[in-house]
Amino acid sequence: MKIVIAPDSFKGSLTALQVARIIKEELIKEIPDVQVEMNPMADGGEGTLETLVFATKGERIPIVSSGPFMEQVSTEFGILGDGKTVVIEIAAISGLPMVPIEKRDPLYTSTYGIGEVILNVAKDGYREFIICLGGSSTNDGGLGMLQALGVQFLDENNEEVPPLGESIFKVNKVNFATLNPIIHDCRFTIASDVDSPLCGKNGATYIFGPQKGVKEEYMKAYDQAMHRYARLIENHLDIDVQKNRGAGAAGGLGFAFLLLNTKIESGSRLIAEVTNLKNKMKDANFIITGEGQSDFQTMFGKVPSFVAKLANEADVKIILLSGSLGKGYEGLYDHFMSCHSITTGPMTLEECMENAETLLANEARNITRFLKVISEEGAKQVTADHIQRSVRSPTEVFGV
Repeated sequence: MKIVIAPDSFKGSLTALQVARIIKEELIKEIPDVQVEMNPMADGGEGTLETLVFATKGERIPIVSSGPFMEQVSTEFGILGDGKTVVIEIAAISGLPMVPIEKRDPLYTSTYGIGEVILNVAKDGYREFIICLGGSSTNDGGLGMLQALGVQFLDENNEEVPPLGESIFKVNKVNFATLNPIIHDCRFTIASDVDSPLCGKNGATYIFGPQKGVKEEYMKAYDQAMHRYARLIENHLDIDVQKNRGAGAAGGLGFAFLLLNTKIESGSRLIAEVTNLKNKMKDANFIITGEGQSDFQTMFGKVPSFVAKLANEADVKIILLSGSLGKGYEGLYDHFMSCHSITTGPMTLEECMENAETLLANEARNITRFLKVISEEGAKQVTADHIQRSVRSPTEVFGV
């Protein structure tokens, strides 16, 4: 029996790689001769760097950069197994989890550190980048990152504005002629499953601003300032990208990257291609995927939905094993053979997250025991069919 394990992370408790390893351990305990392929997944957010580095046998390189509040933070970037492609995860440099809840306000957070890392790595000779856009604490339209790359943003007094979200309200003049020339030779692939444009009701501020600390009464003014900032840049460069799919990703970082040599791809699709997931499914008997919580939103572009699509195309049975099953999960039975939650009774979110490893192992074991029975019954059926075909009738033996 071959089983492919392709989960997303259980955000806040287990990485996708940890989830895959726990499930694999339980499979091997119950079915020692099982063939297991671990293929951790991600969508461009937290954990994407780890997933890509693991899948390609690459390496993780430590580096120091400016964090959300322009403080010095220890972070990392990845180099894929090809030795030439760099992976940068936004969540590891200016991520929302790096900002205490009481301090969340994108007026005072920055994407400057992202530009710092890009420039430092580019100076080391790298030119191919995968940028994982997800989990940001920022909403500065990429202003901070562009400043770190050399772009000038000046206020009405011709003074450089600070690399913070509030500066989009102050920018009066922009100068891309000062962009570091090395960036012209770099190629960026954006991994993101966010389709939002930069501005408007479906844009960066209205959709993602609240979780980052934007107060409802400031929403309209913030969105208008973002639009004005973007038009200033677009007029300067004679370009129009703020309405493009993904421009609103990561508080407008998508927009900033679209001003460079960039293409945006579905995060789930990109990870699946890099990890060769489709080929691994071809001779598999079962696929196991999952996420922190599965509900009616799961089939709207989340990792399990993409894995299920590939599994169904390959005609392979797929099992969903998630931290919890939320509102409307019943609709997932149209796409998954079975749906499972790791919770064992009434539990708070905190309790579930604190005990996620044990809970996941227990439910993975339950699923494995069912798969073991299915495997054994299948083997018995094959043997019975073989015996039936092997037994000859008296007519065949004696000719009567």
